[in-house]
Amino acid sequence: MPTLHWKEIETVLLDMDGTLLDLHYDNQFWMHHLPKRLAEKRGVSFKEAQLYLTEEYQRVMGTLDWYCLDKWAEKLEMDIVEAKREIDHLISMRPDTIPFLDALRDTGREVYLVTNAHPDSLSLKIEKTQLDQHINVLYSTHQFGVTKESQLLWQKLQQEIGFNNAKTLFVDDSLTILEAAQEFGIKHLLAVENPDSQKPVRNISQFPSVRDYRDITPDIFTSSLLT
Repeated sequence: MPTLHWKEIETVLLDMDGTLLDLHYDNQFWMHHLPKRLAEKRGVSFKEAQLYLTEEYQRVMGTLDWYCLDKWAEKLEMDIVEAKREIDHLISMRPDTIPFLDALRDTGREVYLVTNAHPDSLSLKIEKTQLDQHINVLYSTHQFGVTKESQLLWQKLQQEIGFNNAKTLFVDDSLTILEAAQEFGIKHLLAVENPDSQKPVRNISQFPSVRDYRDITPDIFTSSLLT
């Protein structure tokens, strides 16, 4: 179990996909459903479409274009949001998410969602999960014009929220993004070992890590800011 100094933590910044929501939906969409739809549209094999998309993904990985549904719609000449809705039954919250969010709220922490997801994707997931009922404010990095991989995002986010690096916890399933937050100076970091429920648990040594938030909720209450 990770050791977090909850008495020092006043602000919590949370990723969405793979951190609060099961990453299985996103993996299925980008690696299987979209290639299938593209293969049908172009009259090519699934493997050909999958290879083409994998190469295109790698070209823009980590940039705003990677997360931008408008860019993909333009490039592929497809309605990406509609395609995402075709398998939206796979969108689900992790079973440990609500207890975790409620513990943070009930102990007086300020909780913010900070996702690289496109606003249309964020809206779809909120519609399916009502995640917004448990979080103070939700941010898509598209409104800042830069992703969490960039130091500029953290500068802009700090100007927006006014969080104190020494009193902030950031939780994400991406080690690259956690490294960016660490470089910016955020003191408390937590990685997710099992972002996709259908894939093996990861062994993470670089950051404190968790596979079930319910394991750490007693510590959150013990260090309530309201006591």
